[in-house]
Amino acid sequence: MTGVLEHRREYLRLMRQQTLDKGFFTVTDIHTAAGIPRSTAQDWVNRLLREGCVFLREEKRGRSAARYAAISAIPSSTCRRIFTTVDGENVEIYHDCMSGACAAFCGYHHALAGGVLSHVQRDGTLLRECARTGYVDVPVGLLPLPAVGVIGVSRSGDSVIQKIRCIGGPAYSLSGMMARAEGVIRVDTHHDGHSVEGDVWTHAMVHVTIGVDDTDSKEGGATFALALALLAQVSRIRGVLPISHHVAMLNQDVFVKTAGNSASFIEVAAAPDRIDELVEKVRVFVADESLSPEWGIAIRTGIGVPAQLRAYGRLVREQVVTRTVAEATAEEFGISLVGGNGVIGALGAVALAGLPEEVLLDPSREIGV
Repeated sequence: MTGVLEHRREYLRLMRQQTLDKGFFTVTDIHTAAGIPRSTAQDWVNRLLREGCVFLREEKRGRSAARYAAISAIPSSTCRRIFTTVDGENVEIYHDCMSGACAAFCGYHHALAGGVLSHVQRDGTLLRECARTGYVDVPVGLLPLPAVGVIGVSRSGDSVIQKIRCIGGPAYSLSGMMARAEGVIRVDTHHDGHSVEGDVWTHAMVHVTIGVDDTDSKEGGATFALALALLAQVSRIRGVLPISHHVAMLNQDVFVKTAGNSASFIEVAAAPDRIDELVEKVRVFVADESLSPEWGIAIRTGIGVPAQLRAYGRLVREQVVTRTVAEATAEEFGISLVGGNGVIGALGAVALAGLPEEVLLDPSREIGV
């Protein structure tokens, strides 16, 4: 049933987008855009016709295909994606919204509520929250009380369950919008007095940080651009969702560098059974696109950065580090290194992950350990 709901959501989204773009869609449009057999696309169009989600705009005439349109091209949910990564008792919750204002509202109230959340951070429309499994009762209501709070996080097999309590607008979102977001398996809600409580089910995914360095040359190229392209490329893998792209400045006194000695890292959430495919696609893409033979990759799974790994990040900003030191550090923390001497900076980028942008971009800033 979960797979059917996910397909329904995806195909209806495509139909709405086609309606927005040109005022109609055909079965061939959906067959091409979704990469499914034409007969399957026709079956879904017929099904959504019966459900009243789309209507026949123009009947088939000769060689002209029948044209359909979605009943409403207005987004049925302001929640684009909701997904979670897990590392033992630690959980990171990601909520990607259509509006930065909505993300700011939820971030403010989630932080005010506290609950099981230890940290709330907003980056544009993406809300990123750190939690541990457990339950903390939180009252909600009108200001100065929070309007919404995450009061529990638990595991059930391969799923993560967020228990949310809310009133007003957030209650409408919980009961009417979140279930439509990419990554959500289902939402179970019930009224509790004046508030609404709901269990939001998502897949338990793996947090993957990928550092990249030394992909450019004096003739051209830029590691930050390659890393950004890499994020787009791996996000096409089914079961891999993009989180972020960052630039980290390293030791400016290293003499073998093309310019400012920066490395990049990207973060993704991946289904456990997609890790091997992800790693291979990263290796092939960076090897093919790099202009330097010394390109390097560092790949780490897990949430948070241990103190000793963070110390390596500090080291690559202060000293010239050898590959031997990088390899020993990577082995200690189970990090995969691939490529040439670029692995030194790539591992440094992974070790600096999670720091504020102003620290990542200023190598003179103290980062602690």
